[in-house]
Amino acid sequence: MSIISMRGSRCLLSRGQLSKMLTTSSQRLLSVNKQEDLDERTRKIYDRIIRVDHAGEFGADRIYAGQLSVLEKTDVGPLIQHMWDQEKAHLAKFEELIGEYRVRPTILHPFWKVAGYALGRGTAMLGKEAAMACTVAVEESITNHYNDQLRELLALYEESGDEKHNDLMKIIAKFRDEEMEHHDTGLEHDAEKAPGFIFIKGSIQVGCKAAIWLSERV
Repeated sequence: MSIISMRGSRCLLSRGQLSKMLTTSSQRLLSVNKQEDLDERTRKIYDRIIRVDHAGEFGADRIYAGQLSVLEKTDVGPLIQHMWDQEKAHLAKFEELIGEYRVRPTILHPFWKVAGYALGRGTAMLGKEAAMACTVAVEESITNHYNDQLRELLALYEESGDEKHNDLMKIIAKFRDEEMEHHDTGLEHDAEKAPGFIFIKGSIQVGCKAAIWLSERV
C-alpha cells in the first residue's frame, strides 16, 4: 500500500503513517519551548538578549530599506542590497528564536519601524557618503553590543559548563562578524568623507545606545 492514497478530495493515510505523523508533530511541539531548559536567571538573560537583538536587527533591516529607496540606482545600490539581504537573514533567525524561547518582542517595534526607515532614507538623501557614515555608526554599535553579549554568555558557559549556550553564542558571533564587515565596507566607501562625519556618527550612536537600553526592558 502506498503511503498516501487519493480518493476523491480526501487524502487517506495508513494507521501507522498517521501515528508517526502525530508523534512527530507532538515531538516538535514539545521541543519548541526552549525556555523550559533554562533556570530562571538564565531565562531572564536569554529573554533580554533575544528581545533586544530582534529589535536591533529589525531596525537595521529598516535602515537599509530606507537607504536603498534613495540609492538603489547608484553605484552603491548593489552593495546596500547585499548588506540588507544579510540583515534580513539575521532578522529571520531572531524571529525564529523569539518563538522558540517564548520571548515577548519589544513594544517599541512600531516606533523602530518608522525610526529605522527614516534614518536610512534621511542619511541617504544627504548622499552616499552620509549613508555609509550611518552604516559605520550603526554597525559599530551593534558589533560592540554583540561582543558584550558574547562575554556574558561565555561567563554563563564557564560557570555552568552547559554546552547549550554554544548555540546562541555561535549565532551571535556569526552575525557580529557580518556586522563588522558592514562597518568596514562603510569605511571603504568614503563614510569619513561625509560632511559632519563625526557629528553624524556620534549622534546615531547615542540613539543606538538609547534604543538598546529601551529594547532590553520594554
